[in-house]
Amino acid sequence: MDIPNTLANPGRRSKRRRARQLAAALACALALGGCAVNPRCPPVAPPPDNALRYVPADWSALPGWSTDRLEEAWPAYLESCRDLRFRAVWTAVCTAAQALAPDATAADIRGYFQQYFGAYRLRRGADPRAQTTGLVTGYYEPLLKGARAPSAQFSAALYAPPDDLLTVDLASLYPELKGKTVRARLDGRRVVPYYTRAELGADAALRGKELLWVDSALDAFTLEIQGSGRVQLADGETIRVQYADQNGQPYHSIGRYLVDQGLLTVDQATLPGIREWLEAHPERMQEVLDANPSVVFFKETPLGDPHEGPRGAEGVALTAGRSIAVDPAFVPLGAPVFLATTFPATDSPLERLVIAQDTGGAIRGAPRADFFWGTGDAARDLAGRMRQQGQMWLLWPRGLPLPQPPH
Repeated sequence: MDIPNTLANPGRRSKRRRARQLAAALACALALGGCAVNPRCPPVAPPPDNALRYVPADWSALPGWSTDRLEEAWPAYLESCRDLRFRAVWTAVCTAAQALAPDATAADIRGYFQQYFGAYRLRRGADPRAQTTGLVTGYYEPLLKGARAPSAQFSAALYAPPDDLLTVDLASLYPELKGKTVRARLDGRRVVPYYTRAELGADAALRGKELLWVDSALDAFTLEIQGSGRVQLADGETIRVQYADQNGQPYHSIGRYLVDQGLLTVDQATLPGIREWLEAHPERMQEVLDANPSVVFFKETPLGDPHEGPRGAEGVALTAGRSIAVDPAFVPLGAPVFLATTFPATDSPLERLVIAQDTGGAIRGAPRADFFWGTGDAARDLAGRMRQQGQMWLLWPRGLPLPQPPH
C-alpha cells in the first residue's frame, strides 16, 4: 500500500535524521532476527522446528482443483500479471497467460497452470504430520454514510496521516533488516512509539487532518479493520477511501477483549455479535474500541468503476471471492494460491483458486489468509462470520527459486 513521502518537507528531513539516532535500539528491541554478526544484536538462531516449508504436491492432492470454476479467477490473475510480467522471472508465465483467449475455459486455464506452475503445500515443521492448516478470516469493502463537515449526525472522523508520524527505516542502519520499519514520533529529542487509539486525542498534529465524518464510530472502526471502503456523501456522491498509513501499534481484537471481559462467548464474538452488544451498551463504545491500540489513516480516491473492488496492497482492484490478503513474507503478492477451507460458520467446502493481492495488519505468518467477499451488506455478513481453518497451496512458476520465508 502507498506510504506518504515523508522526505518532501525539509523540516521533516531533519526530524528523520534525529529519528535514526535511536533506530539501532529499536532494531534490537524488536527482536526481528537476522541481525548477522553484530555485537549489538543477538546471534542468529537456527531455523525452528516449526519453520514454514513449501512441500511439493501433486495436482490431484488439491481438493476441488479439478472442479473449480477457474475462469472466475482468471481476470484477477491477469490483473496481477500486468505488473508481474515486467519482472524477468515472471515474464514467460505471464506472457503465456496473456496469449490465452479472453474467454478461456476452465480446462484451458487448468492446463496452463499445470504446464507452467508447480503446487506447493504450506506446512509448518519438518514432520509430515506437522501443521498444514491455519486461520482463514474474511473481509469486505464497507459502504458508509458520511459528510465533509461534522454535524450531530456525522460525528466520527476518518483521518489522513498526521504530520508528526515518522516512518523509521531500520535497514538504514542494518541492511539485513531490509523491509522492516517502525512508526514513531518525536518527543523532544527522543523517538517514542506513536500514540495509541486511546491517546490519539492528545495529538495536536491530528487537528485539520479530518478527511471525512461518518455517522457511526463502530462503522469507522470497522473501516479501519477492512483497510478501505466507500463513503456515500450527503449530496449523493460516493467516494472511496483507501489505507494510507498506520500508527504502528499492534492490532488487538475487540472481540477477544469482550470475551476476556466475560461479556461475550467465543461463538458470539463475530462482527454481528459485537455490533449487537455495542448497540445495547453504547456507553462502553469508546472503552471497547480503545482496546485495539492500532489506528489506520486514510486517503481519498475516486470511486472509478463501481463494479470493481478496492485496490489492494498489490495495486490492483480486488475481485470478490477470488482475492485474498496474505503475509507477503511467506506468500508473494500476485502469486496464485489454491485455498481449501469452508464457508463461514459451516462445514460446506470452499475450495478454489485465489490470488494473493492484498495484505493486512492482522495477517501474519502462514498458512494464514483473509478472504475478500466483496462490497455491501451481504459481503459484510459473510466476512463477519468467517473464522475457519484452511489449507493453502502456493502455485509457483516452474524453475523459479521458491520464496525464502523468515524464520
